[in-house]
Amino acid sequence: MFDIERWQEIFDTIRKNKLRTFLTGLSVASGIFILVILLGFGQGMQNGIAAEFEEDASTSIWVSTSTTTKKFKGLNPGRRIQLRNENYDIVANLWGDDIEYKSARVFVRGTSINYGKETLVYSLQGVSHQYQQIENAKMVKGRWINYTDEINTSKVIVIGKKIADDVFKDVETTIGEFIDISGIQFKIIGVYGETENREEERLYIPITTAQQVFNGGDKLNNMAYTLPHVENFDQAVAQAVNFKNELDIYLRKAHTVAPDDTRGVRVWSAMEEAKRYYAITGNMKFFFWFVGLCTIIAGIVGVSNIMLIVVSERTKEIGIRKALGAKPWSIIGMILHEAIFVTAISGFLGLIFSMSLLEIVGPHIEVDYILNPSVNFNVALSTVLVLIFAGAVAGFFPAWRAVRIHTIDALRDE
Repeated sequence: MFDIERWQEIFDTIRKNKLRTFLTGLSVASGIFILVILLGFGQGMQNGIAAEFEEDASTSIWVSTSTTTKKFKGLNPGRRIQLRNENYDIVANLWGDDIEYKSARVFVRGTSINYGKETLVYSLQGVSHQYQQIENAKMVKGRWINYTDEINTSKVIVIGKKIADDVFKDVETTIGEFIDISGIQFKIIGVYGETENREEERLYIPITTAQQVFNGGDKLNNMAYTLPHVENFDQAVAQAVNFKNELDIYLRKAHTVAPDDTRGVRVWSAMEEAKRYYAITGNMKFFFWFVGLCTIIAGIVGVSNIMLIVVSERTKEIGIRKALGAKPWSIIGMILHEAIFVTAISGFLGLIFSMSLLEIVGPHIEVDYILNPSVNFNVALSTVLVLIFAGAVAGFFPAWRAVRIHTIDALRDE
């Protein structure tokens, strides 16, 4: 039942102690504000990391080699490990059913790349027709390299949008133009786009063309694979780890590389990296929760202390109420109402301000590994409700102290 006199008492008390009430509410509101902002940035970190991994296929696995650093089976360190077509074919035969997309890659070096009188200083790479799916490259114009291009060692080339903008000025008229690579004309068949400009500074030709035309033999610089998507994240990680380990064992055996030589053969899994980063962000969110809750607890302690002061100041009034027959729970209710009111109003103001700030500023934040900080409204609202409950608990103990004051002692209080 709504008791207007009770609310009048609460507002009278607040008016008499404006500064004290303001500072108490500010500590509670700042606690909610800090917690929501921290949780928002925790979510922003997860969004940023997810976006980073989406640049390439999230299930991608990359193989690269370098010089050995360990002595193994009588072979000295310092050997250069070279991937070859045979390794690529054997992997496809052994684990073909487990692979979604695959591509070897060759870096074509020592060539001159020209368009008319302009020299192009960009990375030239030979890849397979499935490399587009591994890189998540989106076609802006034209098409990607296809299987027929590989079989026929076609003189075709796909360029990045940044190259098209910088060199050709107009993407629409780029298709059909020719680029001269060491005296050989390559026809532009497609323009692709990536999320970062540096990813668009590459020229792609069929891997067979790269090997045969530019004397690459059967050498490969690296190999890339993607695995079929599964709904469960843990299953996806387990699938990636299993394939990665089997691939690593085969390559080390094929090239006689020590099991603990991390440079000779390196197999990198995007899913494993994603799990590592998500674990870090999970720990960060836990830390943010801890800091935010500590701030809120400080505010709750402030509410409890203020209520103790209120009880102390109104001791004689409480004694008169008890002498006139006031029930214990009515006195407790009087103190609790004020504590809950201050906590609730402050908590909701802190929530509204922090959510509004994230809503306005969040979409414009695109720092490395932080993207669109946001908080689930239900989580934030639940936090405020818990805060209100905590405010009630904080007000109960001073209220209980007020009830236990003996009536005679209360009436004598000055």
